[in-house]
Amino acid sequence: MPEGVPLYTDLSVKEFVTYMAEIKQVNKKERKEKVQKIIEKTGLQEVQKKLIKNLSRGYKQRVSMAGALVGDPKILILDEPTVGLDPKQITEIRSLIKELGKTHTVILSSHILSEVSQICNKVIIINKGKIVAIDTPENLENKVASNNTIYVTVEDPEDKIKNLKNKIKDIKKIELVTKNEDETKQYVIEADKEVDLRKTIFAELAKENVTVFEMKKADTTLEDAFMKLIEGGEK
Repeated sequence: MPEGVPLYTDLSVKEFVTYMAEIKQVNKKERKEKVQKIIEKTGLQEVQKKLIKNLSRGYKQRVSMAGALVGDPKILILDEPTVGLDPKQITEIRSLIKELGKTHTVILSSHILSEVSQICNKVIIINKGKIVAIDTPENLENKVASNNTIYVTVEDPEDKIKNLKNKIKDIKKIELVTKNEDETKQYVIEADKEVDLRKTIFAELAKENVTVFEMKKADTTLEDAFMKLIEGGEK
């Protein structure tokens, strides 16, 4: 399924999928039934008689995918399958790809790394034609996570939070990030990678009568992993 969605736009959806089945030499006796199954699988029943040129971009993506699927290939290669789609269409195509992954090997090429992280079981990162990493999204994220970072938003006019470093030995750094109009402040706290300090921090701040509005861990994303791996390769 190429990125540009190359379709014969003067054909109807059903005509196009049937044509692709003919090209792939799907058995003539089974062709009609298999075309209909693919149309149903890709959610094209309601538009199967419409001309492709009258469809939205999202439906055209589905038609292109149907053309790739007919003939029941073992491997399905999708190039930027959600480019140019609106949020609803992106969600629908992602769900369809996940469903196809249950019965096919799906190779997905994409620059949208949040999408890759949600859909793929294994990631290959390529930089300037060379493979720099092969692993699961989770492992890639964990490999490049250098710090255990927690963001804390507090009401703390006396800056008592800065004393935490003396009370909790695993804290490496406490830094003010933003001071808000409602007098709350957001701090970033860095600790050793293996330690989860959220309970301890909360308990210590409660003792100091510091009100905690929000506390969250800063997760490393696949984008972070990608940038660090690319930068490392270039160095």
